[in-house]
Amino acid sequence: MNNFSIVGCGFILAISQAAFFPASIWAEGEPQATDTYFIEAQKTLSQKLARKPNTAPARNIILFIGDGMGVSTVTAARILEGQLKGMAGEENILSWETFPYTALSKTYNTNRQIPDSAGTASAFLSGTKTKSNVISVNQNAVQGDCKSTQGNHLETFLELSEKAGIGTGIITNARLTHATPAAAYAHVPSRYWENDDDIPEDEQKYGCLDIAQQFVNFSAGNGIEIAFGGGRRNFLPSSVTDAEDEKGRRKDGRNLIEEWQNRHQNGQYIWNETGFDQLDLKKDGPILGLFNASHMQFETDRHLDKGGEPSLADMTKKAIQKLEGKSEGYFLYIEGARIDQAHHAGNAYRALHDTVALAKAVQVAREMTNGQDTLIIVTADHSHGFVMTGDVTRGNPILGKVVENDKRGVAKGHPARAKDGSPYTTLGYYNGGGAIEGQPRSDLTHVDTEAQNYLQQALVPTGYERHGGEDVAIYADGPGGYLFHGVVEQNYIFHVMNHALRLNEKLKSVK
Repeated sequence: MNNFSIVGCGFILAISQAAFFPASIWAEGEPQATDTYFIEAQKTLSQKLARKPNTAPARNIILFIGDGMGVSTVTAARILEGQLKGMAGEENILSWETFPYTALSKTYNTNRQIPDSAGTASAFLSGTKTKSNVISVNQNAVQGDCKSTQGNHLETFLELSEKAGIGTGIITNARLTHATPAAAYAHVPSRYWENDDDIPEDEQKYGCLDIAQQFVNFSAGNGIEIAFGGGRRNFLPSSVTDAEDEKGRRKDGRNLIEEWQNRHQNGQYIWNETGFDQLDLKKDGPILGLFNASHMQFETDRHLDKGGEPSLADMTKKAIQKLEGKSEGYFLYIEGARIDQAHHAGNAYRALHDTVALAKAVQVAREMTNGQDTLIIVTADHSHGFVMTGDVTRGNPILGKVVENDKRGVAKGHPARAKDGSPYTTLGYYNGGGAIEGQPRSDLTHVDTEAQNYLQQALVPTGYERHGGEDVAIYADGPGGYLFHGVVEQNYIFHVMNHALRLNEKLKSVK
């Protein structure tokens, strides 16, 4: 061995020792040795070096989707949650940010550079990418063409789980028939076919069923054990007014809630918070909760709901309690839907508060489950044109106006002003309702940008704000989580879940 090699080996050994014993190479009292960021980084390194991948099969899988929750949303929500706790904010950690494994997910649809929720949900639930606006059918199907779906249905992870005898549940605060939850159980060429009146007459003759009807007719395994969401109107005929004085949307005269109850004589149907609190989880039979005629409330507006609504965390807890006794384990699919809808409105306040609400639900799930047998995945279906920018001082209110530092690096006592003389906010949108067409932007000097109903300013006047096309993050903890690293296609998520749960083997054993 030549001298270069000896020196090289010695250098590698030294680096290796430093990695395992990072504090030993800095003398006590040196700046790094007493710096809190430095010390925390060493602790993190030690934890990562000690971590061993859990290659055992998963008993349970919980998949959380933050709809529209791009990385900028996660960062801003992290800061908001910290500031709500009285911290500067930047140092805060959302519940899933403690998870040891991460990756980036490429979200495009087969026919769109920037995706929609139907195509993305179909990808991570079926294992293959497809077109935008279609639900759990492959890319051979044509949007809005019922006949084209024949022979092109994609079996979903939830359907396969049911066939394998695994318990299943769906939670969303959107309509249960909306794109992301529907991708678990329905197969349609248009995400907009939520009730029979949504299907054009010339398409109905080919036999496609609306999404609400497909939910009620779901027959894989012994059926979905628990489902919570909104969307009562798609289950009720237009002649019926529900308990909150909202009319149904169905034109076929069918009351699908009653049909579900007749189909599941031992099931429990609820529509408000009182019913939710009184659920008998020991009772055998499925549970269906439809808490609003359309979408459930944004987190900050839940107190305004007539009948009262549970939070995402409440619904997560109840679902786990219902499913944890399943002998073959369970697959629980949870969507924080209203993050996306607040972004579409250009309202960062509600989008970030709903992201914080999702973080609470993830925390509940991790606390209630065993990390050795339960894989938890947190990701987004797509991002938004939501930006966080400016030379902003540390701890500045995330929803506030930009305050910069002076030449000494200390916060100035007033907001920074753009070249037009007006203050501007840290958060904004590339397009959307916050844009003003053909006029200068509004002067924010006397505007409360931290107010609940404030719409962040935008550049392009598109009416409602649009999705973003950049990669989104995947966070994972539990058996199989180590398989998430690098940059992956979104449909890869299905394949990790399939492997972790050993779903193929279970399906073979029941055939």
